[in-house]
Amino acid sequence: MTTRRIEDYAFLSDTESCALVGRDGSIDWLTFPRFDSPACFAALLGTDDNGHWTLCPAGPVRNVERRYRPGTLVLETTFRTDEGEVVVVDAMPIRADSRLDVVRRVEGRSGRVPMRMVLSARFDYGSIVPRVLATDRGATVVAGPDALNLSTPVPITIDEGEVSASFVVAEGDAVAFDLAWNRSHDEPPASTDVARAIEDTTRWWRDWSSRCHRFGKYDECIATSLTVLKGLTYAPTGGIVAAATTSLPEVIGGQRNWDYRYCWLRDATFTLLSLIEAGFTDEAVAWRDWLLRAVAGQPEDVQIMYGPAGERRLTELTLDWLEGFAGSTPVRIGNDAHGQFQLDVIGEVLDVLFEGERAELFHGPDTVELAGSLVEVAMDRWREPDDGIWEVRSGRDHFTHSKVMAWVALDRAVRLAERTGCSYETRDLNELRASREEIRAQVLAHGVDERGVLVQTFGGSALDASLLMVPLVGFLPGDDPRVVATVEAIQRELTHDGFVHRYDTDAVDDGVGGPEGTFVMCTLWLVDALVLMDRRTEAEALFERVLALRNDVGLLAEMWDPAAGRQLGNLPQAFSHTALATSAMALSPRGPRAARHR
Repeated sequence: MTTRRIEDYAFLSDTESCALVGRDGSIDWLTFPRFDSPACFAALLGTDDNGHWTLCPAGPVRNVERRYRPGTLVLETTFRTDEGEVVVVDAMPIRADSRLDVVRRVEGRSGRVPMRMVLSARFDYGSIVPRVLATDRGATVVAGPDALNLSTPVPITIDEGEVSASFVVAEGDAVAFDLAWNRSHDEPPASTDVARAIEDTTRWWRDWSSRCHRFGKYDECIATSLTVLKGLTYAPTGGIVAAATTSLPEVIGGQRNWDYRYCWLRDATFTLLSLIEAGFTDEAVAWRDWLLRAVAGQPEDVQIMYGPAGERRLTELTLDWLEGFAGSTPVRIGNDAHGQFQLDVIGEVLDVLFEGERAELFHGPDTVELAGSLVEVAMDRWREPDDGIWEVRSGRDHFTHSKVMAWVALDRAVRLAERTGCSYETRDLNELRASREEIRAQVLAHGVDERGVLVQTFGGSALDASLLMVPLVGFLPGDDPRVVATVEAIQRELTHDGFVHRYDTDAVDDGVGGPEGTFVMCTLWLVDALVLMDRRTEAEALFERVLALRNDVGLLAEMWDPAAGRQLGNLPQAFSHTALATSAMALSPRGPRAARHR
């Protein structure tokens, strides 16, 4: 069972597949050829027997320091030992061809450091022991449809499905390793120049990140988070995945373990708003084109999430052979939430089309037709109960946040038509305006309790952090008494050490059960709401506390456990990073108002 913490990991991405590297130099998660492919290293969710690639000093390590090269996802890990100091540089090269690989380079800084390398590949999430063959460049590892090819000048040993090596790195030395994937029925890829691949990848990332707008005080955290979001974008299609991993627990030992390696429309729209605000419009256009392909068909069939290439069937399974991170089971792949009805998603997509109109997201007849289809869904179904933003598994209800986002859907549709002159085939604007006002009246009549507080469901009493979005989407102004009362109620009753829970899991039956950590994104929504309430000093103090939750290379998972002082949930989490970037923009003195602050 792993004793590591979630924040011990760094994230590598070639914008198609990804890896997680521990502070100890072990790659414990690796997926080829896509983010959602079966992992060939799965020690992250089990033990070393489920696959890893370790490269580290052979003896005791006195100190470890890590950093990403500025503006990149090229990782440098410095190991200091009694014998000397070495740096391991890890990258997933971004290439013009179809090659997919991980490169690692050990550079000697001082002394003579004995090193060890162990490559233990276990395909299909750690369940398949492969055949391992020596080659003139290193070794080939084969099982079923997949093959990995290790190239290195270091002599290797093969024993019981593992490849290992021992070597010494002196000051000024550099030793390279390349692990390339290919389909097992194809010829292995040619050898590569690892040093050049690292430098080319560094240059690619720096060229991309250098285009980020400058905002002032929080430029570093904005740039870091946006680079992570770019790393979660599946470049071949433009789809944006919610996280790089599956089943990292929302509470240690609990069962709230979900597969987030898919493209939620909601998560992507939040990501795009922060990218657009920072000047990255190519990603927005690519996602729009992905969306048009993914949702093609009948409007009522629009899903809340898809695979990276637009796949619709994301059947949920459990992997019983994996013991889970820190013993947290079940380990799941797939996600049954793909079949849920979540009304708010319609509003979020129309919102990003409206906000991204200047980036040409709302461009061309196909996009206008899509908007019209989404309007139809909102008009036909806003009175229905839905599964809500938090994807409860206890049955549908009339969630207040969902109704607010239905109002957003019609509001943005009307404003898009007013701004661009477009028209929707089956609805005139007066009809949309009337329904927009009807939704507003219903929310204010049934979604506010006797205290004047916005509540989770119509006629209910439970608090819900999603209602911090009410002023952020312009449904009510930040100084409205109902907004103020809601924010203050959430601060009193739904926080732990100042950090915000989504809702009270003891009081709300969500069909899953058990506790969870505080939600990073919800805490940042509170920051944004405080800004709109002109409580800027309080907002900035809370933001600084969230900023301090990042690990040593600037990564955030989904949740935070204030009692244990550790991150929880999948890593890195797009929700957390886009919310961090947006709040930072809102608080930056030279920045525009945050993308969500309308």
